[in-house]
Amino acid sequence: MSLFGSRRRPARLGSVVAVLALVVWVSPARAGPAGGDDAPGVALTDLSLEQLMSVEVTTVSRKEEALLGASSAVYVITGEDIRRSGLTSIPEALRMAPGVDVARVNGSTWAISVRGFNEQFATKLLVLIDGRTVYTSLFSGVFWDVQDVLLEDVDRIEVIRGPGAALWGANAVNGVINIITKDAARTQGALVTAGGGTEERGFGAVRYGGALGAHTHYRLWAKYFDRAAQGDLGGLAAHDGWDVGRGGFRIDWEPSERQSATFQGAIYQGGQDQTTRKPILEPPFALVEETRTHLAGGHLLGRWHRHFANESELTVQLYYDRTERDAPDARDKMDVADLDVQHRVALGRAHDVVWGLGYRLTHDRLLPTFFVSADPGERTYSLVTGFVQDEITLLPERLRLTLGTKLERNDFTGFEVQPSVRLSWTPSARHALWASVSRAVRTPSRADDDVRINSATFPTETGLPAELVFLGNRGLTSEKVVAYELGYRTQPWTRVSLDVATFYNEYSDLRSAEPVGQEVVTDPVPHLEIVNRLGDRGHGHSYGAEAALAWSPRPWWRLAATGTFLELELHPDPGITPPDESKATEGGSPKYQASVRSYLNLPRDFELDASLYYVDALPAEDTPSYVRLDLRLGWRPTETLEISVAGQNLLEDDHIEFALPQGTSAATQVERGVYGKLTLRF
Repeated sequence: MSLFGSRRRPARLGSVVAVLALVVWVSPARAGPAGGDDAPGVALTDLSLEQLMSVEVTTVSRKEEALLGASSAVYVITGEDIRRSGLTSIPEALRMAPGVDVARVNGSTWAISVRGFNEQFATKLLVLIDGRTVYTSLFSGVFWDVQDVLLEDVDRIEVIRGPGAALWGANAVNGVINIITKDAARTQGALVTAGGGTEERGFGAVRYGGALGAHTHYRLWAKYFDRAAQGDLGGLAAHDGWDVGRGGFRIDWEPSERQSATFQGAIYQGGQDQTTRKPILEPPFALVEETRTHLAGGHLLGRWHRHFANESELTVQLYYDRTERDAPDARDKMDVADLDVQHRVALGRAHDVVWGLGYRLTHDRLLPTFFVSADPGERTYSLVTGFVQDEITLLPERLRLTLGTKLERNDFTGFEVQPSVRLSWTPSARHALWASVSRAVRTPSRADDDVRINSATFPTETGLPAELVFLGNRGLTSEKVVAYELGYRTQPWTRVSLDVATFYNEYSDLRSAEPVGQEVVTDPVPHLEIVNRLGDRGHGHSYGAEAALAWSPRPWWRLAATGTFLELELHPDPGITPPDESKATEGGSPKYQASVRSYLNLPRDFELDASLYYVDALPAEDTPSYVRLDLRLGWRPTETLEISVAGQNLLEDDHIEFALPQGTSAATQVERGVYGKLTLRF
């Protein structure tokens, strides 16, 4: 029995949606859109590029700073970008950022990475939602199928390409993605949205925001979606449908300009269909079964913030996270408690210091299956962290030097140091040049240490079946990168802005497969066991460039374009990882990517938006390049009503994006889809 009740379809959350809708309808004190900025009264195309370049970001330095002067390769996806895109999930929205590789594996699974090393369980990317780390320490990656919020509540997504470990710690190796939602005061009143179509079979959400006195605001929300199965590699209907229900709340208290507090939480429950290939020790050596993975989880987060005199401020954050995943190939339960304290203080006119301490406690339980098991089956481990960063003003409003480092003590490798040096030069209000040198590590995960994977079975000439086994290794060191970056941002004309970043990364101690040997075992039947152990004897480098261009030909028309070039070269030590495995990693990320998006405001309150994406071929998987076209037509006759029709992947019936998922789940093809959506605000 799940912590959250029955593991059937989430009828309980469906009831929550109905109850919230009733509360919204009968409430005598409904606040209209004027109570906050939730209604799209100021469209993306109504903002000048000066305003967009002045958008404040917090992920780069753990404090607010203007995007133009940020000394990192950062890109901001706004909530209005998401609304106008017609996309319905966070993973799909990340396609808009340069340097991010988003590949859909099947109906509910994505492979997402920044600057290479893409795979279903990509390990070199840190993801946060409202300050809560959502990567799983089970394998140092992200289960994207359970990362979701009400998209109408997203304020912005800050995407950092390049290491962010000096502030955010281990696993912020190639990038950091920070999903930030609006505070409750900005989502007052009621919102109801519903829609459906060919692939998005049905979805709906309801939200209500109100006030508890003059200083406290809240919102309650719930959502549900049911997504259709895609096509298998033969063009037939696959078994990969997906449905999840989710509900949550947020309370914001702000008694003065100097003090604020936030309390929020959410629960979810649902499932995904899968076609599973299970290895067996007899002909035909694999069983293909239609299975279902059950998902459940929830979190609670509290954060208190206080401004003091002399530009000093203190933030204390505590959260608890619970996840349950019952899949045919892996069954796990995980509890995480995390405490983070951050203090910022100005020391004279030249030094702006941010420092902090953190503690995280994780307990997991991995139940054995034929495919995956762990020894021990349960484990508790902790992480103690500290960081300090000093932003030194060398020339007021012109030249800044930022020095910082993260210190960590983990139960896998012990003590880790991750320093960073950044320089930002802003010769004028329209130009900014920055450079950085950083070191980051990816610490071993629970899977690296303790897991046994029975990856495949096959016949041999001896007559005995063979089983290919991969074992974890508790002697691993952390994967390491030293990154060199150079970037330039400019707004040469009022209607044009350009952001360019280049990088060179040196990697060492990368994961490798080291042959252990083979032996005949008798359990459960006599067979030959071929064993490899996880190692850390790979190395290599990558280099590339990313660009983002924004142009407003007219006040009612905005264009955004991105381009990415990536070269990844890996060189494992002789006799360790087979060369073809390194080539698979090199060729698992596209060398070239590009996108063009158009936002067009038409007469009579119509909107016409288009997105065109190009993704280069993946030679390691024999996956061809593809071009994707998305269109959206929206109509907002009043401030409270919005009707839209969206089409996705319109250029072809279907295409494959990632052919070789890890584990036992089959890859499928992404199909053309059309859906309609109705949104009411009142």
